[in-house]
Amino acid sequence: MRKNLILGGFLLATTATFAQDDLIKKVEGNGSENSQGYQFTTQVDLEATDVKNQGRSGTCWSYATTSFVESEMIRMGKEPVDISEMFTVRMVYLDKADKYIRLHGNLNFGQGGALPDVLYVIKKYGAVPQDVYTGLNYGTDINNHGEMEGMLRGIVDAVTKNKNGKITPNWKTAYNGILDSYLGEYPAEFEWNNKSYTPRTFADKVIGINPDEYVQLTSFTHHPMNDWCQIQVPDNWAWGDSYNMPLDDMMAELDNALDNGYTVSWATDVSEKGFSLKSGLAIVPAENMAKMSAEEKMAHFQSPHDEMVVTQENRQEAYDNYETQDDHGMQITGRAVDQNGTKYYIVKNSWGDRENGYRTGYLHVSEAFVRYKTISLMFHEDGLTKKTKKAMSK
Repeated sequence: MRKNLILGGFLLATTATFAQDDLIKKVEGNGSENSQGYQFTTQVDLEATDVKNQGRSGTCWSYATTSFVESEMIRMGKEPVDISEMFTVRMVYLDKADKYIRLHGNLNFGQGGALPDVLYVIKKYGAVPQDVYTGLNYGTDINNHGEMEGMLRGIVDAVTKNKNGKITPNWKTAYNGILDSYLGEYPAEFEWNNKSYTPRTFADKVIGINPDEYVQLTSFTHHPMNDWCQIQVPDNWAWGDSYNMPLDDMMAELDNALDNGYTVSWATDVSEKGFSLKSGLAIVPAENMAKMSAEEKMAHFQSPHDEMVVTQENRQEAYDNYETQDDHGMQITGRAVDQNGTKYYIVKNSWGDRENGYRTGYLHVSEAFVRYKTISLMFHEDGLTKKTKKAMSK
C-alpha cells in the first residue's frame, strides 16, 4: 500500500489569525438554543474518551487524532490512555522549524498541523500520558499559545535572515528553551503506573498502535482519481500522501468504517453559517444562508429543512474559491438519522463541555455538510472496503 501518511496531510488552523478562539467567536452566534425540532435516531455510536478543551491554541489537529488514537486503543481491547496532545505539539514544532529553515523560510510556520502528525510523532518519537506532560508550564489552566508561537517564530525568522555567512547550531538550544519554558522540559524518562518508560517505550508497550496502518482519503478533481496525491495548500509542511477518490466512494468508505466499528479523524471547514455550537448542528441549507433573514436562518436550526445537493463539481468550486479552507479537525464517532431519514454524523469536538441540547461537546453534522466541507478523512486501513484497500496497493 503506497502511502506517506505520517509524513504529512492537510494542515489546520495554521496561523494566529485562525487560532481557535477566533474561530469559535466567528461561529458562536450561529444557530438557536432551541433545536429540539430535530429528532435523532442513533444508528452507530462508537466509544470515545472524554471531551477535551484545546483552549486558545490552534492545535485541533492534535486533539482530533489523539482522540482517534484513544478510540483505536478501545477498539483493540486496550485500556485507553489519556495521551498528551502537547507532547505531539512540541515534537512537531521541532521538525517544522528544521524544515522552515532548510527552505529559507518558505514554509508556513504556526500553531497548526495535520491530522497524521500525531501518528508521525508516535512513529518517530513516541508518546507520553497527559498527566506526565500537560504542556501548561506558564501558569494557565488551558492552552494559550499566542506568545509562545511569536517567540518561536522570532527565532526561526532570525536564523533564516542570518547574515553571518554560517548558521550555528545555537538556535536549537534557544528554540528548545522556549518549548521547555512554555510546555515543560522534554520527558526523556518518566514513571507511569509504577513503571518506568521513555516516550518510545510508552508508545510501543502501552499505546501499541502501528502508525503505518493508517491512511488518509480525500476527493478533489484537480488530482487524478483513485491515485495518491498531496493536498495542495501552502501549509502542508510535511508533504504527505492522501488517496484521492470520487466523492461518493469516499462517503461510502466513511460509512463502511463506522459500520465496522472504526472511528474516523476528520479535517474540515467549520467557519460556515450552517455550523452552530448552540444547536449542536452543522448543516448546508439548500438556499444561501447569507441571503436569509434572521428568522429564516433560525428556523433552519430549529427543525429540519431541505439541504444542498452536494456534487463533486460544487464541492470542488468551493475549494477552488477558498470558500472551503482548512480550519478545524474533529473525530467522527457515529451516525444518526433525523425524523425525515436524513443522515447525520456524530462528531466529537475539542472545544470543551459545551451544552447544546443533544450531547455535551459533540455535534450532529449532516451528510451534506460532510460531503461539501471535508478536506480529508483518516482511517485505520482495516476500516476500508476490500476494493479500496486493493486499489491502494497497486
